[in-house]
This record gives sequence, structure tokens and C-alpha cells, in this order.
Amino acid sequence: METKQRNAHATSEPHRIEKLYIENTLLRISGALFCHDRKRASSRTEEIKLNSSVSEKTIVIRPDPKLGQPGQLAHKIFIALIKKHSDYGRPIRHEVSFTKRELGRLIGRKEWGGRDSEQLSHALLEIHYTFIKAHFKKSDGRHVEHSFNIFPEIVLERREFASDPIEACTITLAEPIIASLQDEHFTCLNHALMMQLGTIGQALYMRLFFHFANLYDGRRRKILSFEKRYDDICNEWLGGLTILKHKSKIIGEQLGQHLDQLLQAGFLSSHGVKKAKSGDGLVVNFRPGAAFFEDYERFYRRRHQAELQWEFHEDRRKISEPLKVAYLFAEKRTGRPVDATGFVPTKDVETAKLLLATLGFDEMSSFFDYALAETKKTNFDVQTLGGIKQYLPGYLAFRERRASNKAQEDARKLREQEEARRAAYEHFRRRAAKDIFDTLPDHDKAVIDGLAETYAASFGGALRGTMAEVGRIRFTIERYGARLKTFE
Repeated sequence: METKQRNAHATSEPHRIEKLYIENTLLRISGALFCHDRKRASSRTEEIKLNSSVSEKTIVIRPDPKLGQPGQLAHKIFIALIKKHSDYGRPIRHEVSFTKRELGRLIGRKEWGGRDSEQLSHALLEIHYTFIKAHFKKSDGRHVEHSFNIFPEIVLERREFASDPIEACTITLAEPIIASLQDEHFTCLNHALMMQLGTIGQALYMRLFFHFANLYDGRRRKILSFEKRYDDICNEWLGGLTILKHKSKIIGEQLGQHLDQLLQAGFLSSHGVKKAKSGDGLVVNFRPGAAFFEDYERFYRRRHQAELQWEFHEDRRKISEPLKVAYLFAEKRTGRPVDATGFVPTKDVETAKLLLATLGFDEMSSFFDYALAETKKTNFDVQTLGGIKQYLPGYLAFRERRASNKAQEDARKLREQEEARRAAYEHFRRRAAKDIFDTLPDHDKAVIDGLAETYAASFGGALRGTMAEVGRIRFTIERYGARLKTFE
């Protein structure tokens, strides 16, 4: 067996601790989803199926036949998005927003031009169009199968034309992932350490931390280890990385440098490659280092996400809502949704910000309906969001009239309801008084009848009998009203 250990006297730069929370099933999916072989990723379009013999662990991945399997850039973007989503804290949000500079920084791009933008767009679409089928654990312990796309919706802003660089984007995360995070089925990872690694190193770190954490019981650190077949690591953790035959090439040309980075960071204390006991294939053995135990104690035991941070509110105000408003206008104007390859121009996004300063996000649909109806009256073929700003004063007046009319209508309905309630109560009261009268002793009945006759004496004909009945109810209530329920 070839084993490499970390020098106990070696030193590494201290790393800043930043947490990244990733849903457990998504962590497993990500290993097979992203191909870390740059030359093969775009040509890998066949279905990927893992753990088919265990239904609750089965994962099916179907890459887009035109785009192929998501590659290393897609993996970098994925990690950046998950990190940003982690920073939002609680409550768990369904979307993540980025500016171009922010995303460029997180994926290691110092400059941002048209080529970078198109690579970003291509990588996002690789993930967007990949179909996933997997089981998620519910709060009651059941495993439920879901079919989904990890990023079901992508909203993009470009300066003006489709060839312009991306200025900002908002990504929606799949509902099963959000629900599972809400049930606290996630793993907490050290993002600062991950940023010291390449994509293969990140993928290895994520899976190893997950397995070490599941095996560690708080004791027996020295004997904690994990091993896995090398070919399974290539397929399940590294997205179909080429399987090499010789240990020397595996260590020297493929995994060695990435495992050495984990040794240097202190996450691993040793790693080695040996023949499988079955004699067929190779097995890689891993032992955790001090950095794993430090991180486990520091935040994995206390892995509850923090409460909502202000960063989400800022992103929603500056990026997400203006983008969505601009997209909504495009959909209202054309009568069809903007597809994943579409975008909205910056000038429409800036106009959306101005409109949002006056109108709430939830009111935009109503405003667009009003404004577009007004444009039809004059055959104005509006093309930009700026073209309907002129209708804002009219809409505000319309909204005020609508609110006033609604208030009047609500008041009328309230009065009618009150009158109906009182009428129903009076009917009940008369019936109840009659029932009370029927239960009275004859002497008491005679007294009330006498009072009723006196009350009706001034009336003649058939009306006299009616008024005598009214008097009978009146005097019964006066004498025995305490037995009746009040209106209040």
C-alpha cells in the first residue's frame, strides 16, 4: 500500500472560518453531476445512475444532450451560489442573487468581459437543463422521490443586447432542496478551506467531510478512517473522471496533488492507495487530520444556520426584485414567458428600481395591466419599461379611486351584514319570548295578556289582534328578558 502522511511539523497558513451549508442529498448529487475532466464533460450525455440497488439512495442524472455534463466552471459557480445562499441564513430562501463583480470574485475571475459572461451563461444552462431524480428524507423519516432541475429558473440582466456581458442574475433553487434544508438535513463545511482547493479537491473534501462526520462519535480519533473504491470515487464523487490503472499515475498525475493540498491544510492526516481485498481494482484510504476535528467541534456540532442576514434584503431590493419586475413586463408585453436563454436590458432594470421606489413589488402586475391597457387606447406600441412610466400618475389616481370605491363597498357590505344580524336576532328574540310565554303559569300569562290588550286598545280591526301579539312579546321580554341571550 502506498501511503502519504502529513508532516507533523509542517505548518499551513491559518484559514478564516466561513461556513457553507449544503443539503445532504444535493451534496451526493453534486459528486456525480459535475465532470472534472475538461476534455470529456461536453461529450458526456448518457444517463448517470448511482446506487440503483438501494431505492432511497438511488440518483439519476440526465445531462442535456446538446450541452453535455456540467463541468468544472459549473462546479465553481455552483459552490459560489450555495455559499451565497448559506450567507442568507434563516428563514431558508428560494433564490440567490449576484452582481457580475461578486460572482467573478467568488469564482476567481479578476476581470469580467463578454467571454467570461458567455462561459457563465453556458455553465448555468448546463446545470439548468440537467434532469435529476433523487430521494429526499422528510422530517418524519420517510424518503420521498423527486424529479427536478437544481436551478429551475434563471433571470439575467444584460446591458442591452444578447451579446453584452451579464450584469446580474437571480437563480431559483429547486423546491425539494429548500424543503430539505428547512428540515435541517444539511452538512456544514469550511468554505475558506475549500477556496484553497481546485474543483477536484473541493469535491473530495465535501464527500470526505460528510463521511468522516457520520462516522465520528466524538472519541477514538486515532482510529477514524474511511476507504472507498477508486473507480467509485471517479464515478460518484468526481463526475466520471477517467479511471486509471496504475497507482503511480493516480497519485502522480490525477488525485495526488489534490490530496496533498488536503494534507497541507490539515484536513487529512494521511491517504493511501491499495489493492481491493477482492483483488479487483484499487481502494483509497483516508484518515482525518486536526483541521477536520477542529471544524467538527467548531461548527458541525452547532450547524444550525443563523437567522436571516441583511444581505438577502439588499440583494432582493437591488437585484432580485428589479430583475423580476423587468421580466414580468417583458412577459406581459409579449404574452409569453422569457425562456432560460433570454435576458432583460439594464435600462429596464434601472426603470424597475425607480418604479419599485413608488410601488410595491406585489403591485407591479396590476400596474402593468393598467398601463398596457392605456397604451392600446392610443395604439402605442411600447417596447421598453421606460415607455410606461408616463402612466404611473394615472395608475396612482386609479388606485386611489379603486381603494376609495372598495372602502365604500366594504362599508356597505358591513352595514348590510350588521342589519342582517340584527334582523336575525330580533326574529330569534321574538321566538324565544313566545317560548318563554308558553311556559309561564296561567296567572302570569293573564297579567301579560291584560297588559297586551290595554296596549292594543287604541287600534281597531285586524290590526288590534296583531298589536296585541306585539304587546304580549314586549311585556314578556320586559318581565323575563334576563332569560334571553343578548345581541353582543
